[in-house]
Amino acid sequence: MKHTNLKQVYNTLLNEFGHQNWWPADTPFEVVIGAILTQQTRWGNVEQAIANLKEYGLLEPETLAQAKVELIEELVHCCGFYRQKASRLNNIAKHFADIGIENVFNVPTDELRDDMLSLNGVGNETADSIVLYAANKPKFVIDAYTTRIMGCLGINENYTGLQKLFEQELPVNVDLYKEYHALIVEFAKTYCGKKRCEECLLVSDTIQKEA
Repeated sequence: MKHTNLKQVYNTLLNEFGHQNWWPADTPFEVVIGAILTQQTRWGNVEQAIANLKEYGLLEPETLAQAKVELIEELVHCCGFYRQKASRLNNIAKHFADIGIENVFNVPTDELRDDMLSLNGVGNETADSIVLYAANKPKFVIDAYTTRIMGCLGINENYTGLQKLFEQELPVNVDLYKEYHALIVEFAKTYCGKKRCEECLLVSDTIQKEA
């Protein structure tokens, strides 16, 4: 059975790509918007949609909550599934506007995660992205890239299993979690997305060893 050294994986990725300084956003609520919009689309489309919303002054909970859904649909059309996403953005904005963004975030990590999961259209990855990147609380984000890469390294777990593994083996550190997740995304786009499997940096004796 192979054991993967997750700390060594991180060091390998960091040496290759450097610090990513992700998530790119001006405010915590912009992170929330991005986390909803990025579902099943490219980040370039998300950036365009956020620019559209910013032009109309809709990057605050109060203004987005009061906006007509039809207008939001038009502004986020480039992200695909725009009707669903527009409705979800409007609903999540109402949630933040009603409670106040500081009050939403000023709760324990697991309570915040449960609160986000209670909102329509928010699944594990989206909730954890909001918890980590918007609220700066320690929850490791597991995305399709992470699942794929870990599978290639012999670790086949579901979302909860992978998250538990990362959180057990790594120090509880928000900045580390952010950087690691961003590095995985960059690695996957550079290698996995271009099918450069034979050049994979992670399949080596320094990272995997027989347990």
